[in-house]
Amino acid sequence: MVLIRSYSNRSRTLNRGMKLWSLNGMKSKQIKLFIIVIFTACIIWGWDKASRPSVLVLHPDPLSLFRPDHTKYLHQHPSSEEDFPSEENFAAPIVKVVEKVHALPPTGSNSVAKHTSDASTNEEESTLDKKECNYGKGRWVANERRPLYSGFDCKRWLSEGWSCRLTQRTDFSYEKFKWQPEGYDMPDFDGPTFLKRMQDKTIAYVGDSLGRQMFQSMMCMVTGGNDTTDVIDVGASMYGFTQPAGAKRPNGWAYHFPSTNTTILYYWSSTLCDLRPLDISNPDTRYAMHLDRPPSFLRENLHRFDVLVLNTGHHWNRGKMNSNKWDMYINGVPNNDRKLALIWKAKNFTIHSIVKWLDNELPHYPNLKAFMRTLSPRHFFNGEWDSGGRCDNNNPMSRGYVVSNDSSEDPDADGAVRDTRVRLLDITGLSRLRDEGHISKYSINAARGVQDCLHWCLPGIPDTWNEILAAQL
Repeated sequence: MVLIRSYSNRSRTLNRGMKLWSLNGMKSKQIKLFIIVIFTACIIWGWDKASRPSVLVLHPDPLSLFRPDHTKYLHQHPSSEEDFPSEENFAAPIVKVVEKVHALPPTGSNSVAKHTSDASTNEEESTLDKKECNYGKGRWVANERRPLYSGFDCKRWLSEGWSCRLTQRTDFSYEKFKWQPEGYDMPDFDGPTFLKRMQDKTIAYVGDSLGRQMFQSMMCMVTGGNDTTDVIDVGASMYGFTQPAGAKRPNGWAYHFPSTNTTILYYWSSTLCDLRPLDISNPDTRYAMHLDRPPSFLRENLHRFDVLVLNTGHHWNRGKMNSNKWDMYINGVPNNDRKLALIWKAKNFTIHSIVKWLDNELPHYPNLKAFMRTLSPRHFFNGEWDSGGRCDNNNPMSRGYVVSNDSSEDPDADGAVRDTRVRLLDITGLSRLRDEGHISKYSINAARGVQDCLHWCLPGIPDTWNEILAAQL
């Protein structure tokens, strides 16, 4: 009995062991299969990652453009052309550039990298031609035919402080580049040809000092920088431009070309708001800054324009508001909306308001082509203008020379014109790559002082803005 019972116990133990071995064997196979799947997935993931092109993302300078994280209000700037306190610090979008510059960009438009293969069909090329060109996407290419005019000769139209050829600056390599939009061979600008295209037309620039730089650039471009006697100053007689008492300069300029009956003008409106004195009898009066009204000059003269270029941006800061005694108004009364009390929101509201007004007016003027120009970037490195900020780099496009973004880097202007008849003149991304083109530390009298990293040398980057404008026309 004892032997039989002992044998039976050993038999049951052996059966349980065999069942456990079988179960473990199944788990072992599953584990092996799981390891094989994971290993295979890792190989595929690594191969996929390696096959992707590397993209260098260049971060903009810390003086960003759009959304406030911190605010700093400055009230003055010893600039010969204009006070330009720092706008509120905005968080700008990142600039994407597909290659870093270790040598100068390729020469000429024929060397622009093609994004279609050699096997592209004629049908595909035809489709590309029919698409509207994104002028803000492309690359800078070296071009020995630049500049388009001489900074020495264009003295009638060009402010002395903006002509870097008249300063102690010795490096002018920034003049030798042309912007090449992706997929579009932008023709070289020719002054006489452009004036013929603008026969019987009026071109109006309305905005701040960067808009005035664009106006002066156009005057130099169409005249070749020559002081021709057949160009007539019609600012006072036709548009009532005057120089107010105590002002450094008139509130506008206008010149007429009798040979083609073309007029080119500029009107100063730094915020694109309608400004009205609250007490005309008081010389120290404050001003109503109507965020929802375009400047009266625009309302009264829109019917006279064939091309209109608007811009604003660098005067939207609390320092300017206080020093100019501007009070925000909406619907004819002081603003009590706390959201719009934020400077960047007030700026965005104004841009949308004027674009909406203009879009409603355009059906009455079918020949008018209107543009909202995007923000011109500032390039103060290692500080602000009053704390050692500098832009004295002389190496062209040391931060890259290609803009690959499909969308504009100025979302306020881009969003305002979307689904309207107003066009976007997108210059922000391509200008951000050109920090060496600012006036910087150079001046006429070689005086030491703060650096101008807002305005551009002329000839220079604003010439490209006008070339893009001419191409879009």
